[in-house]
Amino acid sequence: MRNGGASASGAVVTPTTAMRVAAVYASVRIISGAVATLPLQIKRRVDDHTREEATDHELTAVLGRKPNSWQTPSQFKRMMQAHLLLRGNDYALIQRALGGKVSGVIPLNPDRVTVKREPTGALLFKYRRPDGSEIVYSQDRIFHLVGLTLDGINGVSPITYARETIGLSLAMESHGATMFRNGARVSGVLSHPGKLGKEGIENLRTSVDAFSHGGENEGKNLVLEEDMKYERMALTAEDAQWLESRKFGRTDIAMFFGVPPHMIGDTEKSTSWGTGIEQQSIGFVSHTLEDHLTTWEESIARDLIAGNDGDVYARFNRNALVRGDLKTRTVAYVQSLQWGIISPNEARALEDQNPRDGGDVYYDPPNIAGTAAGDPPADERETKE
Repeated sequence: MRNGGASASGAVVTPTTAMRVAAVYASVRIISGAVATLPLQIKRRVDDHTREEATDHELTAVLGRKPNSWQTPSQFKRMMQAHLLLRGNDYALIQRALGGKVSGVIPLNPDRVTVKREPTGALLFKYRRPDGSEIVYSQDRIFHLVGLTLDGINGVSPITYARETIGLSLAMESHGATMFRNGARVSGVLSHPGKLGKEGIENLRTSVDAFSHGGENEGKNLVLEEDMKYERMALTAEDAQWLESRKFGRTDIAMFFGVPPHMIGDTEKSTSWGTGIEQQSIGFVSHTLEDHLTTWEESIARDLIAGNDGDVYARFNRNALVRGDLKTRTVAYVQSLQWGIISPNEARALEDQNPRDGGDVYYDPPNIAGTAAGDPPADERETKE
C-alpha cells in the first residue's frame, strides 16, 4: 500500500487513518498552519543592494491573491503542506496563459501521481485521473514540493517510517474506546461453589453486563450472592501503564514531525530543544519550520519562475512569526530604528499603518553619529585634540 500499510499492532496506517491520532493531527495542523499564514512575497533584485516588491509579476496575483478558482492562498498552502507532511511529496498542475506566464496552480492528489526520470534527466509526471485514465505531464507543467528524499526525486513519507508508532497509537485508541464502552471494567471470572444451570448462568451474565456497562451503577460495588467470588483476569488500564504508553507515543510522533511536545499539549517533560517553552518554540522555527519555508521558496524558483526572470524570487516574511507578540515586535522595531536599519515609515508599514510626514528618515547609529567610515567617534576626536 502506497504511503502506508499494516503495522505490527494490526492497525492499518495510511495518511487518512494517521490523522485520527491526535498527535499526528496536531503536528500537521501546526506546521501547515504556520506555512499557510505566513505572507509569501514575490520580490525583485534591482541591484546588488536593493530589493523591491514585484507587484507587477504574475506570481504576486497567483500566490498572493488567487491560486485557482476555488482556493484562497492560505487554503492552497495549507493543503499542499499537509500533503507534503503526510506523503513526502505534493504536486500542483501549472496553468499558463498566452506567453507562458503562470495563471494558476491546481493541486493534484499525490496518491495518484508517479514520477519517472527519463535518460535525458528530465522528469515525467504520470497522473491517474479519478476515472482511471492516465495523462503524462512534462516537468514544466508541475509544481513539485519534495520533503526528505533518498533518491533526489521522490520524497520519503513520514507515515511509512512512523508506521509502527502511529499504529500502536491507533491500537491503543481502539483499546481505550472498547474499554470504556464496556464500562471501563476488565474481564474477570465469577466462581460459584456449587453448579448453576443454563438459565442461572444466562441470568447472571445479563445482570453483570448491565451493571458493568456504566449508567447509574457506575462506581458502585458489585454484590455477589451464594458465596460467589470474583477474580480479575487482567490488570487495570492504569496498572498496565496504558496512559503512560500513550504519552510516549505522543512524544515519538512529535519527534517524527519535528514539533516540540509542548506544542501538541505534552508539557510534562523538557526536551533537547531547550529547557524553557520559549527556547523550544525558537528551536521549532529554526530547525523545523525554516526547512519547510526554504523548500517552498526554492521549489517556486525552480518550477514557477521563468529562466529569464532570474532577478525575481519568492520569500516568506518570517517577521510575521512574532506578530502575535507585541512586546517582541516593539523591541525589534526600536533597535532597528536606533541603528538605522529601518525608517519609521517602514516600521509602520510592517504594522499595516499609513506613513507619516518625515517618517522616511534613517537615524544615525548611537555613539557614532556624524562620523565617516573608519573615523573615531566625536568624543574620542575631541579628547585627542
